[in-house]
Amino acid sequence: MQEQIIIRKRYLDKLIPFIGKQLIKVLTGQRRVGKSYVLKQLILHIQESDPQANILYINKEDLTFGHINTAEDLHEYILKNTISGNMNYVFIDEIQEIKQFEKALRSLLLNPIYDLYVTGSNANILSGELATFLSGRYIEVPIHSLSYPEFLYFHKLENTQDSVMLYLKYGGLPYLKHLGLTDELVYGYLKGIYSTIIYRDVIMRQEIRSSVFLENLVVFLADNIGQLFSAKKISDYLKSQKTSIATSQIIHYLSHLTNAFLIHKVPRYDLIGKRIFEIGDKFYFEDLGLRNAVFQYKVSDISKIMENVVYHHLICNDYKVKIGQLGSKEIDFVAERKGELRYIQVSYLLHDETTIAREFGNLEKIKDNYPKMVVSMDDFSGGSYKGIQHMNLKNFLSME
Repeated sequence: MQEQIIIRKRYLDKLIPFIGKQLIKVLTGQRRVGKSYVLKQLILHIQESDPQANILYINKEDLTFGHINTAEDLHEYILKNTISGNMNYVFIDEIQEIKQFEKALRSLLLNPIYDLYVTGSNANILSGELATFLSGRYIEVPIHSLSYPEFLYFHKLENTQDSVMLYLKYGGLPYLKHLGLTDELVYGYLKGIYSTIIYRDVIMRQEIRSSVFLENLVVFLADNIGQLFSAKKISDYLKSQKTSIATSQIIHYLSHLTNAFLIHKVPRYDLIGKRIFEIGDKFYFEDLGLRNAVFQYKVSDISKIMENVVYHHLICNDYKVKIGQLGSKEIDFVAERKGELRYIQVSYLLHDETTIAREFGNLEKIKDNYPKMVVSMDDFSGGSYKGIQHMNLKNFLSME
């Protein structure tokens, strides 16, 4: 705890109101997005406000805790290290590595002397038995890779177009602040993180036999960010590449990748019928640096990369995001927060009248009064077109 920790205030503010409450605080997110450091920030806050606090910190990536493998092991360790008469704050990092951990948590939750915090790198920890055993007894706080303002703060950069391009190229994993922002250093590190996610969180956990296909699928998704997908479409593509795999298997592989938070699945929403389409989702990466580490970063991909970073910015700011469908027209993002909507189109450059008419025209057809915006790389922005706002990407990523 002696190392310097950069505070991620957004997440701390979400967790502080629940300190001491008989709810399990569950921090979820992809590996290396900073869940452990949010826990450490919370520990420091608790130690400052309650000097008598008994802090129990278990990190399942540390061999010191290699003997804690089951719910019984976890329960025994915590009881052994409990201090009676004090509040005992229990922090468990990567809890999915402990078999049937939910049984220990349920038991501990019965005693008000325990305040429980856990992290997990797999969405399955909030499904199945945990949801059944602990329904209504936990809150989830998703942790994401750095937002653009956090990226600037971590790397001590000014808010310039060059900084935006660094963010689009290298992404927002927090540890990058310890490296020079160069291809050799960053992508060497990111490829290692990618391998850990694929092999530890997907292949080993799901006992996948076709690792080659899984990695090819990730490359395919990286090359087709923002494209409408169905498992059948992917299957047809693979057949054209002389690879045959069942549609049901593709669905399973996609779910494993989303459960590991490597990618996010975004459904389509019918703006007229007010319903979710059953097929035709889009996929975006949690971290663009990882995407670029497995699929070479190219300036020609700037449009799809911009679309991904706009999606990431929205979920970092607690928006629920869908793809909008308005008849035959598509709205890149329909973002909802606290009952309010926002419609967003993303375009690299508004370089001709046809592009302007398309991007603004699609939004113009939405007949409600919620904010509508086109985000682009154009230097000129801040104005509007028929009441629809135009904003430069740098400025969009700087707002909440």
